[in-house]
Amino acid sequence: MKHIHFMATALLSLTLACNSATEQAAASTTEAVENTAGQSAVQDNDSQKDVVKIAVGSKDHTTLVTALKAAEYVDVLSNAGPFTVFAPVNAAFDALPKGTVEDLLKPENKDKLRNILEYHVYVGVLKDALMSDGLSYGMANGQNVTIGNKDGKMTVNGANIVATIPASNGIIYVVDGVLLPPAK
Repeated sequence: MKHIHFMATALLSLTLACNSATEQAAASTTEAVENTAGQSAVQDNDSQKDVVKIAVGSKDHTTLVTALKAAEYVDVLSNAGPFTVFAPVNAAFDALPKGTVEDLLKPENKDKLRNILEYHVYVGVLKDALMSDGLSYGMANGQNVTIGNKDGKMTVNGANIVATIPASNGIIYVVDGVLLPPAK
């Protein structure tokens, strides 16, 4: 009788342990699915930063980062690329007509915001040697920008390129103007 009681107790304990492990695994899987984030959520403090992490770390690009979040492009630009990003500084956004940025950040204007942001991204890496005066490049939105390069001063559509920053997934050209796509 003791043997049967011992086996019943052991079987009950094993069943409870298995159910508990199954419930924990299911809870863990549910939590993982609920907390799924894209490439931008990858934690890596050792490698060179990607274009988004560089922008996030810059006090001069907070408006750009806000726009990337509103357009849901943070994960896109955190991917492998390669990308060339013409990144306007906050002052460039401030120079737009009053209320423009606030209007673009509204959910109903997401497509318009995406078009403008895509006009700042070239898929590929445009190193300085490829930035010859008068060259045009097709941007992610399908429209072209024109490079200016005179006396060592580089521009894109007339906006000054004030800094060049290499990133793990491309290159950033910091610009002093917002590039607005031509009307179609």
